[in-house]
Amino acid sequence: MSWLFLLLGVAAEAMSHVALKETDGFTKPLASALVLLGHLAAFMFLGQAMKGMPVGIVHALWAGLAIITVTFLSTVIYRQHIELSTWLGMGLVAIGIGMINLSQGHSH
Repeated sequence: MSWLFLLLGVAAEAMSHVALKETDGFTKPLASALVLLGHLAAFMFLGQAMKGMPVGIVHALWAGLAIITVTFLSTVIYRQHIELSTWLGMGLVAIGIGMINLSQGHSH
């Protein structure tokens, strides 16, 4: 169940960060509310994920997965060009996430 909460936290965080561009400096109420609610939801989900996983592991996975998700979504939604070196860096993040998942340090 911790994994589900972690993934929901990543989704909420990614949605919030992508919506941040639409706030126009927090001058648009709907987009601003989406950002604030997204962050609140992300922290609520992460708090639940931490009931079954260590804090450091949850944070590392959340940060890595959120970076990859936000970068992908900004490329698709806003048509932002991302350099090959950036995508290679994302690949390294994904490898790190895989290594964390394969480690025995977070099993209970």
